[in-house]
Amino acid sequence: MKADIHPDYRPVVFVDSTTGAKFLAGSTAKAQGEVDYEGQTYPMVRVEVSSDSHPFYTGKQKVNQADGAVDKFNKKYGLK
Repeated sequence: MKADIHPDYRPVVFVDSTTGAKFLAGSTAKAQGEVDYEGQTYPMVRVEVSSDSHPFYTGKQKVNQADGAVDKFNKKYGLK
């Protein structure tokens, strides 16, 4: 491998901008500042959506089920 071409991999705190939840993970993302997390200072990256605010993980997701071709036919031409 070539030297000095790889990004710097380090622990980064991701902060959900909606809920304020913080997650520590390894990343090569560019930091947007620093934040204290569990007594230590880490680089910080703000994210708009995380598992703390995404509707799928919070249980607030609405399921839209598309009707199949047979259901559409029965609705249009079925017995009334």
